Amino acid sequence: MFAPSPQVTHYKQYPPNTSKVYSYFECRERRTDPTKNRKVKYDKTVFYGLQYILNKYLKGKVVTPEKIQEAKEVYREHFQDDVFNEKGWTYILEKYNGHLPIEIKAVPEGSVIPRGNVLFTVESTDPECYWLTNWVETILVQVWYPITVATNSREQKKILAKYLMETSGNLEGLAYKLHDFGYRGVSSQETAGIGASAHLVNFKGTDTVAGIGVIKKYYGTKDPVPGFSVPAAEHSTITAWGKDHEKDAFEHIIKQFPNVPVSIVSDSYDIYNACEKIWGEDLRSLIVTRSANAPLVVRPDSGNPLDTVLKVLEILGKKFQPVENSKGFKVLPPYIRVIQGDGVDINTLQEIVEGMKQHKWSIENISFGSGGALLQKLTRDLLNCSFKCSYVVTNGLGVNVFKDPVADPNKRSKKGRLSLHRTPSGDFVTLEEGKGDLEEYGVVSSIPTVAHRHFCAHQCFLLLKQINKFCQHCFFSHFHIFCFPLLLLFLSFPPFANLFFYSPPGPAAHSLSEREDCEDVHI
Repeated sequence: MFAPSPQVTHYKQYPPNTSKVYSYFECRERRTDPTKNRKVKYDKTVFYGLQYILNKYLKGKVVTPEKIQEAKEVYREHFQDDVFNEKGWTYILEKYNGHLPIEIKAVPEGSVIPRGNVLFTVESTDPECYWLTNWVETILVQVWYPITVATNSREQKKILAKYLMETSGNLEGLAYKLHDFGYRGVSSQETAGIGASAHLVNFKGTDTVAGIGVIKKYYGTKDPVPGFSVPAAEHSTITAWGKDHEKDAFEHIIKQFPNVPVSIVSDSYDIYNACEKIWGEDLRSLIVTRSANAPLVVRPDSGNPLDTVLKVLEILGKKFQPVENSKGFKVLPPYIRVIQGDGVDINTLQEIVEGMKQHKWSIENISFGSGGALLQKLTRDLLNCSFKCSYVVTNGLGVNVFKDPVADPNKRSKKGRLSLHRTPSGDFVTLEEGKGDLEEYGVVSSIPTVAHRHFCAHQCFLLLKQINKFCQHCFFSHFHIFCFPLLLLFLSFPPFANLFFYSPPGPAAHSLSEREDCEDVHI
């Protein structure tokens, strides 16, 4: 029952003799007033998260007699009427053994696609189940969340890359510059896993270990683990010692972890006294003996983020002599660094790194932690994620359909069957109304695609990652939830399977963090 109330009755609302409904998902291009200056435009999106939804919710035998009976009873009470499509669901159960006869075509996960382009399409493969396309809309549209997290995370990576390059001349350590602090700030365990995995498309630092489990189970990774962290103090491990023993707490913790980086929150009472007196004098001898691979990471956690960071750097710079790098910016000794984890979002991040640059501090000195702003303070409207019907077949006749609200041109939807292409110039274009072979766009460059296929026979689920390189014209891949026993038999024979399909290691999306492009990162 992963559909909202209205969709339960939609099978009764389509035109008589409808045999196909075809819909698509996009992050609509937002046409804004040119006089309004937005800090972050989000012109491109990172497509990520569909594979998780397909595996968790649509794979295998989705429909059972028990589920049909439960839905029938719930909806009867909910609507006070017998409106549930029991006949349609029973048909799927009996003909397909509960597997959903739908086809989904999608761009490869990890792709960076400009707003306003189709990202995936959905259609039923059985005329009797035309209504199924938009029944699964809600569960599929929930991909907005990982897309938005990954996109927002990538925009912050671009900011960090820009300032790191400007203030140091290299991108060393970029993958660890934005750490996920969002575990306790999200709405659920599942949200934590999905959101954290989306952040790990771009970075390698996380405290939200649920994301590691999601990646391992649903994607795979070439590394033993896709995310890393360090020992870190919290206020309870400091205040438990009492205010008069803050130095003892610091000393105890730093001695516990001599060979790895250790992050110690230092604002339980007075962040500036902690930096100047405790770290800078009382425990200085312990700090200067630490290696570059095991620095003390001082964490302020209150006050105005920019002001606090600058003052902390100023104090530490007086106690631990910085050097000037090749770009003319100050860098603290490698045994001490700072992490700012309070009040960090994409806007304050920009303000802090710009402020550091103006005060001649290199971004090498700092990393950031972001919690609610990274995983929770996001909505579907940020990227205008939408799912719309664009083509139907009624009385055997295909019809291109669309919406075009007079009050909001931004909500105009696309028409007909869609395909996404890359032009010779490298731009992306979505072709509407089934015009995927228009010669005016020339020969589309070879683009690898992801193929997700599910076959009912033996309940075998094959995630076939890429279509043959000769498929030049369409950027889409295919996901079939259908019965093709003969094709399965054909593809299960190794020579043919290897000829037509190439299945690389799983973490296609999660190699994004390996790239150091500060502008565009394509997988």
